[in-house]
Amino acid sequence: MSGNRASRRLDRTVVPMLLAAALAAACERGGQPAEETEMESAAEAMATPSSITVAEVGLQTPESVLHDPAADVYIVANINGNPTDKDNNGFLSRITPDGEVAELKWVEGGQNGVTLHAPKGMAIKGDTLFVADIDTVRMFHRETGAVLGARGVPNATFLNDMTVGPDGTVYVTDMGMRAGAAGFEPTGTAAVYRFGPDGQPQAIARGDALSAPNGIVADEQGLIVVPFGGNRPLRIDASGNITPMDSLPAGALDGVVRLDDGSLLVSSWDGQAVYHVMPGHVMVAVGDVQSPADIGFDRQRNRVLIPIFMDNRLEIRSGQ
Repeated sequence: MSGNRASRRLDRTVVPMLLAAALAAACERGGQPAEETEMESAAEAMATPSSITVAEVGLQTPESVLHDPAADVYIVANINGNPTDKDNNGFLSRITPDGEVAELKWVEGGQNGVTLHAPKGMAIKGDTLFVADIDTVRMFHRETGAVLGARGVPNATFLNDMTVGPDGTVYVTDMGMRAGAAGFEPTGTAAVYRFGPDGQPQAIARGDALSAPNGIVADEQGLIVVPFGGNRPLRIDASGNITPMDSLPAGALDGVVRLDDGSLLVSSWDGQAVYHVMPGHVMVAVGDVQSPADIGFDRQRNRVLIPIFMDNRLEIRSGQ
């Protein structure tokens, strides 16, 4: 057995909320009896591990994970040190859906002309992979990892997460933090930016009302941002107006994913959980996960992808 396989642990713990959602969706398939559909779903769950832990393979401070559906691979952003240090030792890993390391250092700071200090949130547009890196958004080819350029964000101190809107607009959050003597402290730069057609950043929202903006996702109505400094996701419209959404059970929110039905998955450090957020209702989708950072989602397999920031591992949880 290879070292990668030896370090990959499997179990049969099904994520209750995602399982329920999968069964509900399956039961709505036209013309097929609910009992038969449930039996088929149960058979699929028995055939596919519902949890994969990727550990002891060389991940270093994994902050974000993104499924690239074209390559069918999970990209993990590794800070490899302090989130605000410009040390050029960050790297991006490629993990296969069965939990094997395809390339530990697919893109590596200091190698092959790459500058990458503390990579965090990522987004894909066309063949370009965008990566937030302290005060710069770096761009790589999604297949080869070749450097495609960089977009600086003046005065930014903690670029964190990225998303691409339905119209192709690229967005990034600045959490507005820096390392201080007593831990992280605010810098006053908290903002949400969009990149215009000329590639230049334009702030669409700023200030304390953003509560250290972390994860971000775009939809037809605008943006949803989850704050590390609070427990209420924020809706931001095209004019930059901020509307708080319903409170979640705990704060220190990090990553956010929008599911096809419009509901959200949100990770919380304080709650040690990933929440499934629906209008007027919140449930724990994945519990007992310490330091869950910027989550991703594999829509092909109905999997939530959870980078465990403080323990150098990736949790892959399935709702099949």
